Amino acid sequence: MSHTKVLPLLEPDTDGVVPCCPPLTERPFTAEEAETAARMFKALGDPVRLRLFSAVASHEAGEACVCDISDVGVSQPTVSHHLKKLKEAGLLTSERRGTWVYYRVEPSVLAAMGKLLTLPAAA
Repeated sequence: MSHTKVLPLLEPDTDGVVPCCPPLTERPFTAEEAETAARMFKALGDPVRLRLFSAVASHEAGEACVCDISDVGVSQPTVSHHLKKLKEAGLLTSERRGTWVYYRVEPSVLAAMGKLLTLPAAA
């Protein structure tokens, strides 16, 4: 007799995401909120980083092996440098599987960034 229990899968809760900062139109940022937002936008301000971020975000299953996204016109060490900067900014997470590293954009990151740039609802 098996004592295993099947647990239901939970869908990501993007409505419950707490963004790093309030929407730009809500109120002025605190110094800490401005630092956090600036770190994210600075990381995405480089064209190579933006291409890598887009490649990971749009890849099948929401994650990409570094071997699948390294063709962005720069050397492999430069790709690694840019991926590291994206991780440091909190935009990517990674997991080593054997000899390859897989990168993922967490849905909560995209949701938080979207909420940051959202205009208030019309009354």
